[in-house]
Amino acid sequence: MKFNHSKLFIAVTAIVLSVGAFALVALASDTDSRIESSARESYVYKTYLKSDAINIQSIDGVVTLKGSVAEESHRSLAKETVMNLPGVKSVDDQLVLKGESQPENSDGWIGTKVKTNLLFHSNVNAFKTDVDVKEGVVTLKGEAASQAQKDLAGEYAKDVSGVKDVKNEMTLATAPENNGQTLSEKIDDASITAQVKVALLSHHSTSAVNTGVATREGVVTISGIAKNEAEKVLVSKLANDVNGVKSVVNNMTIAIPVLSKK
Repeated sequence: MKFNHSKLFIAVTAIVLSVGAFALVALASDTDSRIESSARESYVYKTYLKSDAINIQSIDGVVTLKGSVAEESHRSLAKETVMNLPGVKSVDDQLVLKGESQPENSDGWIGTKVKTNLLFHSNVNAFKTDVDVKEGVVTLKGEAASQAQKDLAGEYAKDVSGVKDVKNEMTLATAPENNGQTLSEKIDDASITAQVKVALLSHHSTSAVNTGVATREGVVTISGIAKNEAEKVLVSKLANDVNGVKSVVNNMTIAIPVLSKK
């Protein structure tokens, strides 16, 4: 019998290609499973989005988010967290808002913005702060761990679009604060990046700032353009006070003023 080398070569090549294709499919499947699992186990999803009905599906690194969220800010958090996970190529946000959205600058809209503003910052306790808004005037009640925490809550509330004034009626705690978060708790980098981005958007003073945010092992690097040095300093201050941030490297450049023609 004559041995056909060409047929053997073709057969071996087909097997190799089949095995390679199977390996690539398996690798892609593992990556997609890791993306979906990492999103569900992230600090943002387990802390802020735990009551929302969000379905996460990744196919070849393209993630689709479906379901509903209680607040508009939750959509941003959900998308930004997933977008910053390793292996993610893009995110298709198909999430919808439960109920009717609040008209912009209405008391309900302002109240939600203030709560969101306080939520991500480690030096205030949003869970012990009650927010009431009437005709644009925000009243803060609840308990602060210190005078500094009380003052900071008032400062952050004032920096929300639509707020006309803030009445800070918070009381000071008589016992040391214990919010259940230990110093050893590690917050994943994707969650930190998402919190920093949404926090900067929720502050009136930095909402229009063009920034890039990246996090590695809790160290946040910020790039982009600031209008002036004061704005750059403010971005660093707000980012430093976000849950999980160890330090901030601010690489923002200062915009060159445009001289008006005489």
